[in-house]
Amino acid sequence: MSTWSPSRTYDSESGTVRWDRFGPDDADPVVLLHGTPFSSYVWRNVAAALAATHRVYVWDMPGYGGSAMSTGQDVSLGAQARVFTELLAHWQLEAPAVVAHDFGGAVALRALLLHGARYRRLGLVDPVALAPWGSPFFRLVGANSAVFEQLPPHLHEALVRRYVSSASSPGLHPATLDALVAPWLGDAGQPAFYRQIAQADERYTDEFHDRLGDLDLPVLVCWGADDEWIPLDRGRQLAGLIPSAELAVIDGAGHLVQEDAPAQLTAALLPFLTA
Repeated sequence: MSTWSPSRTYDSESGTVRWDRFGPDDADPVVLLHGTPFSSYVWRNVAAALAATHRVYVWDMPGYGGSAMSTGQDVSLGAQARVFTELLAHWQLEAPAVVAHDFGGAVALRALLLHGARYRRLGLVDPVALAPWGSPFFRLVGANSAVFEQLPPHLHEALVRRYVSSASSPGLHPATLDALVAPWLGDAGQPAFYRQIAQADERYTDEFHDRLGDLDLPVLVCWGADDEWIPLDRGRQLAGLIPSAELAVIDGAGHLVQEDAPAQLTAALLPFLTA
């Protein structure tokens, strides 16, 4: 997995989805969900490690990474949860383990609690799950997305680079930062970046908030100790709302735990997934 480009496709209600699968065909399945403004690329190191013992599925949500980006596209958390539910059926996965980061956490929880998806186990990594969420910058862009879309390309790129960089505590390798920023550049990428922020709405997490206490499957909440996007206290609060949840704090990691501490995150996930 030295290069990363999901090679398989699925035509969803929100456009073509890029996805891929790794590991033994007869191994237990685990599905990895990315957040915003990222893609399945952030899971490449963890996926490589898990693929030794699991059948690992990754996908780029519509409007992200290598998946379709188009004007008028529905990339809301509501749409992503419906697409994920469709994908599970397409993959013929009845009750896989699921590990979800950031917005992916909201997508996984909506699919489980509102769309009838079934999981064997659920790992949540610094998830968007409890309101209020969204930094002041995120809210500013969301309220003025049409203005930001018109930024000159070089200013847009500088903004995205600074924003993505802030998700890491120790700092991102230049090549990693380039890879995370690249999908958001150009005639399709620039408006797509602001589109996904404009469609973010706390109602998509409010709609399942009161059902978190009904979760009756094993849940592991992993959190970067130095997360500046969603503080650790929010992780403790979330774990307290889910009866079966355990909390694992990843030292030295910010919001983008997969990049800051992939070995430590994998070490926390493996015992949970194989229990």
